[in-house]
Amino acid sequence: MRARFTSSVAVVAAVLIGISGGTAVADPADDPSTSTSTTTPTTTPFTTPNTDNCPNSSSPPKAIDLSEVPAPGDPTPQPLPIPDEPVGGDELGDCGSVTPDSAPALPKEISATAWVLSDLDSGAVLAAKDPHGRYRPASTIKILLAIVALRELDLGRVVTGTIADSEVDGTRVGIGPGGRYTNLQLMQALVMASGNDAAHAISAQLGGDEAAVRKMNDLAKSLGGMDTRAATPSGLDGPGMSSSAYDLALFFREAMRIPKFAELIRTEQVQFPGFPPDPRIPDDKDHPAFTIGNDNQLLYNYDGALGGKTGYTDDARQTFVAGAERNGRRLGITLLKADVLPIRPWEQAARLLDYGFSLDRDASVGTLVEPEGTPVTTTTSRRQQSSGVTLAAPPVDATASRLPKSTDDDFGWAGPLVFVLLGVLVVLALLYWADSLNRRRNRH
Repeated sequence: MRARFTSSVAVVAAVLIGISGGTAVADPADDPSTSTSTTTPTTTPFTTPNTDNCPNSSSPPKAIDLSEVPAPGDPTPQPLPIPDEPVGGDELGDCGSVTPDSAPALPKEISATAWVLSDLDSGAVLAAKDPHGRYRPASTIKILLAIVALRELDLGRVVTGTIADSEVDGTRVGIGPGGRYTNLQLMQALVMASGNDAAHAISAQLGGDEAAVRKMNDLAKSLGGMDTRAATPSGLDGPGMSSSAYDLALFFREAMRIPKFAELIRTEQVQFPGFPPDPRIPDDKDHPAFTIGNDNQLLYNYDGALGGKTGYTDDARQTFVAGAERNGRRLGITLLKADVLPIRPWEQAARLLDYGFSLDRDASVGTLVEPEGTPVTTTTSRRQQSSGVTLAAPPVDATASRLPKSTDDDFGWAGPLVFVLLGVLVVLALLYWADSLNRRRNRH
């Protein structure tokens, strides 16, 4: 038995070395351009994107696919006008990094091409990079749709899922034809799991996709977002799609003034309804309810995280919006055209938030403009609602594995590694117990 125990320990140790000592390789699902090789290093040389020459002052970078080609007969949208004066202050007209006087150096390993760090309460912009540069927002534009929906829709109303909902492109939470969903559940699917099917079901109640997009663009303009033109309700790329890190900061601040939105983005997991057999599928059966989890990893891994919104398309790359609170101070961070290298977007956000919390409270390079005619209200802080709360844990319900893979996923390898290590420890404990029991028997 002792020999078997020793051999088992050696095998487990080899597994551990293989897990922890190997070269880190980016998940191809996160970065399709990443390839692996047994003979060449997998670490990609990294430099923070240089935007000093304002390459995206009027339009996002050129698309790499056909997603923004107008439908036959439709005109090609022209770039949005550039305001005569930078919205939020003169310093925000710069295209490179903008920091307060005497501020420390910015954190390293930030791959986001543009970002804005702001105070959600005072509206001060603490630091930024290419704040008004125009980029594709991907699913972070769902923040605009969420604001419109929370203002106009009855969250208790029950709607029926359609075939059109279930067949939308991109990320789907799992709405099925014939399923019955409250608008609150659709909002959970929209904000927590970035469901494009939920965006479609919500837009249908706002008059359809075109009407929803029109309302989103009217809202963006009313909030002072002069760099934004939504082309789809979900954030899928489309003709003329554009936003900026500054505009997303405006939208996130406005959304955080809605208590229900603040509640949605910090919700970790919820049960989502199933749906009846699909008549198009022979012998199909009932689809039971399942668990959906929040796809924002900052929520689980950053002390004081308030939640946020992830995004990804091939043209937009990684986009991210989030907030956090420390010592009664609430900060927001928006990232555009980031990548999963050298660190993941939520980790980049964490470093910039740490930087913001380290600055003096009066540090500022500009301001988030206030929407005209909108009363200023704030939500109760997470600290006031639940003092002493520990960091959240990602959902582990087995039913979550049935969800379609999201293009907005920002999950790293740390979670699975923890479960592997726990399993190894359990195996070692059982082997040690069996060996001890055998030795006691031999003595008797």
